[in-house]
Parts: sequence; structure tokens; C-alpha cells
Amino acid sequence: MTFPAIDIHTHIVPADIPAYAGKHGGKQWPQMCEAHDCHHKSVMIDGKNFRTVTDECWDIERRTEVMTRMGIARQVLSPMPELLSYWMPLEDALALGRHVNGAIADMVARAPDKFAGLGTVPMQDPDVAARELERVMKDGFRGVEVGSNINGVALGDPRFEVFFAAAEELGAAIFVHALHPAGKERIVGPPGLMTFIGFPMDTAFAIASLMTGGVITRHPRLRLAFSHGGGAFASILPRLAHGWSIKPEFAALIGASPFEQARKLFYDTLVYDPATLRFLIERFGVSQLCVGTDFPFEVYERKPIEAIASLKLNDSDIKALHHDNAIRFLGGNI
Repeated sequence: MTFPAIDIHTHIVPADIPAYAGKHGGKQWPQMCEAHDCHHKSVMIDGKNFRTVTDECWDIERRTEVMTRMGIARQVLSPMPELLSYWMPLEDALALGRHVNGAIADMVARAPDKFAGLGTVPMQDPDVAARELERVMKDGFRGVEVGSNINGVALGDPRFEVFFAAAEELGAAIFVHALHPAGKERIVGPPGLMTFIGFPMDTAFAIASLMTGGVITRHPRLRLAFSHGGGAFASILPRLAHGWSIKPEFAALIGASPFEQARKLFYDTLVYDPATLRFLIERFGVSQLCVGTDFPFEVYERKPIEAIASLKLNDSDIKALHHDNAIRFLGGNI
């Protein structure tokens, strides 16, 4: 039996970004430039090619063709993480974010049977981010994507309390994606290794900080999902739980058992390995995993449905992984 699969981890890049018109120099303002063929463009930041991307980032027809081949019925669209722009002056980040959100909203409006949207808000100013989140939700988005840290500040830091309170009140889904991870100086090899080594570590830091900062306990109705299967957190969890069990000060700080809290969060299936995916199902529960691919970037998982099928699960569990869990994360039918 087959079930329509919803991919909660995909990205877009607008086909065009307007020229910088702010007052702060615009050094980090991205531009889209023609690349080596008509199906690609280069994202230029600070005069350098940050990434060359395919037109599957913005072309609905091209995108849906690949979705069909992958066995994906619906995609949840979120910005390329570098477009979150937390390092920009607030005025610039708001302008760019609204342009990116507009591109996502346009794709969803043109193919509502194929797409749902997660936008961006300027987390460098949590009060403005909370107000912008209200605007995003009124525009029909299901929530927002946020980075695993905000300019090096942990998500569990008290300064973000106003944002998480607003997200809970508004019923906004929050997808946490690895971004500018810590530990760059400890990676031996080319810069690209940060994607494979640093990203899962930073996601683990993010989840741990939301527990130790009390965010998950204070906001039990928050719907949080984490990229790359939660990164390294599944392996860190037992150690954190042990600390909670033997250190009263940890228990007072964290609240409920870390295992209990972890089973309230959502995680994507983007781990590239069926054995690891089975481990995540055992650790977090089959009810908390959603299909995720990182489409359409180079590292995306080409055969997510086959990876799930290889686990030989029953129909109920497959339906949960393909569809039902994503619907719960997004707050209802899409």
C-alpha cells in the first residue's frame, strides 16, 4: 500500500532578488547571476559565489517533475538557510525576508496542491521576529524556518522567549535548520565538510539548549522539527538524561525527563542510512519522524521513500512517516 508523502525539508531560492536599496552598504545582500546554463543561477554574496543552484529552486514545473520521480506528493518550502540573514542590519533583513517570503507564497498560491510554506523572520531582533511571525501566519504560512543558532546565540537563550511564546500562541510550526555551526576551527579539510560534520553537531546543541533553557517545558504546545534527524542529538540524549537523573540542579533546570521531551519534538528522516533511521524511530518514536530530503541542493536524499520501505514497517507506521506526522507538525491538513 502507498501513502502520499509530504517532504518537510526542502528549500527555495527566488529566481531574482532586487538590487540593494538600503542604507547600510548591503555587503551581505545576495544577488542572482546567470550561471553556466539556462537551468542554473549563482547566488552571489559579498562579490563571491556562495552557491550555484538549479532552477528547481524556483521553477514549479521542473520541481514537480522531480517530486514525481521521488514519490513525493507535497513539499514544505523554506528558504535556503543563508537567506535567513540574521547577520544583516534589521531593516535589510526585513526587506530581504519579505521578498523571500513573497517568493514562497507565490509558489504555494500557484500550486497549492503541491506546496506549503515556512517563511523567515528576523531572529536577530526577537520582538520584531514575533511581530513578523504574526504577519507571516496571516499570509497563510504554516510557520517559519529558523537557524540552529542566531549569530552564535543558542536558541534556548532567554532573549528568544518572546518569539517562542508568540509561536505557541499563533500555532506556528518551527523548523530548525543547521546554520553557521560552531567548531569551524576544528574541522580538518575543505570548508564543505562543515555541512557533513558541523551541521549535525549544531542541531544537537540547539535541541539541548531548548531543553536546558526550559523552552520546551514552558511551551508544551510548541511544534518544533529539526533537520538532519536531529543531528547528533539521539546519541547525546542518554547522557543528558543521565545527568538529569543524578544532578538535582540539572533536573530543576530541565524539568521533565529529556527522553520525554525528545519524544514531543519532530525530526526529519534525512540521515542517508536505513539503520540510523531505524535507530531514530526507536529512540524518538515512529510518531515523531517526517520525510525530509534537503531538495534541491546537491546533498539531497534522492530515494527517501525507498529508504523507509527498506525498514519493512507495517502500513500504519509507513503512513505515519509519509504523511500523518507531517500533518501534525504543520498543524492540520494541507
